[in-house]
Amino acid sequence: MESISLLLGEALSPYQVSLSPGGTRGECLVSLKNSSGAIVVEREFNQAQLSDKRQLTDVVDGLHRDILIAEGRLEPCVIAALRNAALDKRPVL
Repeated sequence: MESISLLLGEALSPYQVSLSPGGTRGECLVSLKNSSGAIVVEREFNQAQLSDKRQLTDVVDGLHRDILIAEGRLEPCVIAALRNAALDKRPVL
């Protein structure tokens, strides 16, 4: 778990990452704090998401998005618009 914390800390710098037990099914609570020590984002993930490299990449991408939203640099409606635009560009088989 410590190596996951280090990987997340490196990927989400300059935010301070802390992992703690959460949930009733063994989930892990990931908290991101800014330089002032205030929690910016806090999410629960299951252990499988943090153990698998591919899923861990998705976790980091999601946390980056959540940071942008929490800081007001990205509106949730923009994400929805981008997803819809991507769906419209997919080739029809």
